[in-house]
Amino acid sequence: MLKTRIITALILVVVFIPALFMLSNTYWAYGMLALTLVALNEWAGMIQLPTKQRAIYLAVAAMAGLIAVQMLEQQGFHWFFFKSLNVFFVVALFWTLIVPIWLAKKWILSKYVLALLGLLLMASVWVALICAKGADPRLLLALVATIWIADSAAYFAGKKFGRHKLAPSISPGKTWEGVLGALIAVTIYGVILYLAFNINSLAIFPALWLITGFGVIGDLFESMLKRQANMKDSGQILPGHGGILDRIDGIIPSLPIAILMIYAYNLWS
Repeated sequence: MLKTRIITALILVVVFIPALFMLSNTYWAYGMLALTLVALNEWAGMIQLPTKQRAIYLAVAAMAGLIAVQMLEQQGFHWFFFKSLNVFFVVALFWTLIVPIWLAKKWILSKYVLALLGLLLMASVWVALICAKGADPRLLLALVATIWIADSAAYFAGKKFGRHKLAPSISPGKTWEGVLGALIAVTIYGVILYLAFNINSLAIFPALWLITGFGVIGDLFESMLKRQANMKDSGQILPGHGGILDRIDGIIPSLPIAILMIYAYNLWS
């Protein structure tokens, strides 16, 4: 299982990095739209939308995405970026204020409410992928790498040292030791970024810790929804990892919020 997981991760990296640096913003947007629609299809399965409703749901999302790409081409990246900030602000409020209470109360909501939520969350991560790449592909790589490093460190630290459960009623496999391992790993990663790229602000460290924290919240949120749906994985498209949602659950909250934090820091500094 571990070997399969590692091979799949390596293949994803080999595909992701060249696409990130070689594709234009428009082609990147189309590629990420396709990926996001796969994730949205898994979301629709997780909330148990009937087949016909799922088809309409995906068709509406695809049409909205294609219109958004056309607007990106017509209005330009800067217009698209500043419009996206509104979406990032809304989802930041959702992840900061609502999700912690949701996790504590374990609310079970209507599948139609969850369908609307899925559209918002998938749209937010899609436009975040476009905005971060458009600003600087290296920025997107650094942010995504933060979650990948945190996920991997949490997995191995939890396996080796895990004793104290993080949220046993939601995800029994996750431990506080895993979270600590993730924080240590991203701190080391932050030191490397700080030295290698001559970053002149120590704010990089709390930023990386916040990104990691939101990644954990995103992971727990998806685990809760899967548990309510009686599912182990969101899909089977990625051997050893499950579905696309299982791979990006930490990125969904952390990437939009990270872009918002970077924008606010640059605005105020």
